[in-house]
Amino acid sequence: MEKYLASPPQLAPAMQASPAEIYLYDAMTLQLLDASQGARDNLGYSPAELATQTALTLAPQLPAAQLATHIAALGEAIGAQAVLQVQQRRRDASLYSLSLRLSRADRHGRALLLAVADEPASPQTAATTLAQVQSRFNAIVSNTPGLVYQFCLQVDGQTAFPYLSDGCQALLGLNPAQLHAQPELFLQLILADDRASYLEAMQISKRTLWNWNWEGRIWVDAWKDVKWINLRATPRALPDGTVQWEGIMSNITESRLEQIEVRQSRARLAELTAHIDKVKEHERTRIARELHDDLGGNLTAIKMAMAMLARRLPSDNPLLQEKAEYVDALVDRTIDAVHRISLDLRPSMLDLGLVAALDWQVQEFARQAGITCQFTASHQDIALELDQATSLFRIAQEALTNIAKHAQASKVSVRLAVQRQQLSLRISDNGVGLRASDRAKPLSFGIRGMAERANALGGSLTLMDAPGGGTILSIKVRLSAPREAIIAAADHAPRHAGLQQDQDGQGLA
Repeated sequence: MEKYLASPPQLAPAMQASPAEIYLYDAMTLQLLDASQGARDNLGYSPAELATQTALTLAPQLPAAQLATHIAALGEAIGAQAVLQVQQRRRDASLYSLSLRLSRADRHGRALLLAVADEPASPQTAATTLAQVQSRFNAIVSNTPGLVYQFCLQVDGQTAFPYLSDGCQALLGLNPAQLHAQPELFLQLILADDRASYLEAMQISKRTLWNWNWEGRIWVDAWKDVKWINLRATPRALPDGTVQWEGIMSNITESRLEQIEVRQSRARLAELTAHIDKVKEHERTRIARELHDDLGGNLTAIKMAMAMLARRLPSDNPLLQEKAEYVDALVDRTIDAVHRISLDLRPSMLDLGLVAALDWQVQEFARQAGITCQFTASHQDIALELDQATSLFRIAQEALTNIAKHAQASKVSVRLAVQRQQLSLRISDNGVGLRASDRAKPLSFGIRGMAERANALGGSLTLMDAPGGGTILSIKVRLSAPREAIIAAADHAPRHAGLQQDQDGQGLA
């Protein structure tokens, strides 16, 4: 080592030649006494210039008080260490970060301070490490389905794609060079109907710096085809005001086609269910009328004939009189049975309207179940189509049956109201309530049936817990959307999956 200091306590020869940065300071004056070869090479000072350096001149951003605190923390104990983070200054005034391990030493009664830097990676090692990281990154990107990209939105509204993976061509039909040169081409790929939602989602993500998640359709001219893509990206603000997103675009066409097919299948199923309900109600009406008109009329005629025959029986034959009375009572019971079956098939009260039919049903429920039941309606008469009134009546009938079987209630309330072209039917009880697991049972056909009827009316059914215990069933139906309109809409639903048949991406629920 050069003799550039007056009689310094030199480093050991092995430490002098070390590629690591090692410094030896006077603990009192902080004067640099010696430095390893690695430190001299990195700093670039001449021997004469190094002789003038101190710990504070080599680390100009380090406050003297902080260094004094670290030295004091070492105490007088030989071998004690402290770690100090510094910005070391080279001869060309450039700064670099350094982590120094400080320790106290003593030589011939002189207090010394030894500073050993954590050995930095050599340029060759750094290049190798960078190559390994780049290789791993390329492997991950190449095996990621879709397009890995960076997208920038500048303050003036200009856009850019700083990075695009090789999946660009396969997904968008454009090579990365085209998008680098003309980033606006991506917006042109998006179908006009979906472009507004894309821009809106971008602005929301920019404003909130929250994840950007968007689904939409693009036209790939290379294949003359429409694709559904999903875009997921994370934003970050750059110092110049630009917002940059890093994310992935993926092709979700297949899954979207499946969703469209499922929605169309559900629409067809809803149409079929509504049609079956309609046919079933019509058949019930036909059977009820035949029972009432034909069978009921015949039984009435039989009763009248039996009365005439009974009057002509000999008075001295009590056995014949007893048989005649038995047949007459049997006819009466049969007439009652026919009347009851007719009412079960289709209450004649429905001909008088939904309000009258529900009022009658509530009274019958209270009489048969022995449960207090109250019915209120906002109007004396509500104009509904017969199919609508029948469906709502059947929902109420099923709900009351379920209450009688399972609720253990002592009080039931049924309310029918119309407000702002919306009809609501609310049925509440004070029973034991309905658990969530009960609603999800595979065989809960009662609840499913009520929900299907409500959907067929273009409405909705909700179940909730009553404040004081029990259950509230609520049906809401828009009077401007009768079931016939729902069925007509289903009639015109597409019969095959296709992107062009589902322009708004919604479909029928």
